[in-house]
Amino acid sequence: MQDQQKQIAALQEERRGYVVRNLQDRVKAVDEQLRALGVSSRETATAVPTEERATVETPKKRITSKKA
Repeated sequence: MQDQQKQIAALQEERRGYVVRNLQDRVKAVDEQLRALGVSSRETATAVPTEERATVETPKKRITSKKA
C-alpha cells in the first residue's frame, strides 16, 4: 500500500511537470496510469499553464525647453 501511494505521488508530480510544459499527450498517458491505480485527476489534460510576465513601466518622455 505504501509503495502504491509513492507511485501515485510520483505520477502526480510527473503530471504537473507535463502540464507546465504543455505536453498534453504525456499528461493523458499519466492520467491513464493514475486511473489504472484508481485515482481520478481533477485537472484536465488540456490545461494551459498561466504565464506570468513582469511589466516594466515605460519611462515618460522628458520635455525640455529649447533655449535660443
